[in-house]
Amino acid sequence: MTDVLVNYHINNQTMVLQPASHFEYNTIVYEVNRTLFVNKTAIQLIKAACLSGGAAYDGRRTAVMYQTGANRKVPIPISPSKNIFAFPTRSPSKFDCHWIFYNHIESIKPTHTSQKNTKSIFSFKNGQQLAMNESYYLLEKQMQRTAFCILQYTAFLNHRFTI
Repeated sequence: MTDVLVNYHINNQTMVLQPASHFEYNTIVYEVNRTLFVNKTAIQLIKAACLSGGAAYDGRRTAVMYQTGANRKVPIPISPSKNIFAFPTRSPSKFDCHWIFYNHIESIKPTHTSQKNTKSIFSFKNGQQLAMNESYYLLEKQMQRTAFCILQYTAFLNHRFTI
């Protein structure tokens, strides 16, 4: 068995937070060069990372909802100054919600396989792939929302520092 971490700090190497129903850990963290098993849930890790990034999760979520008009599956600017943005694949309250970190995505494609549960595949810049149960359309929409969120925060940060 692999070591299980009590805690994990989201960073610029974090690619995916995957929920796990294992008696020893609750989240599988995929980083660029390693996979980790963490005792905390993905939403606990996201909330802690938001606080480390300068604001509470609920505040970040409310701000994005205001700026983008999105009310569900809202992308979260975890640390805009470090360019760390993530989006949920489902409602964050659902057990099977994955968190995908935008900057690591190379592409997303619909699958045309006979596997009933695989509908989309993320390809990451490091060559890894992740099969997802969510539709290509839904995940593409989440990526677009996140890109818009990044543009909003980048414009805000640039404006704030040039005044």
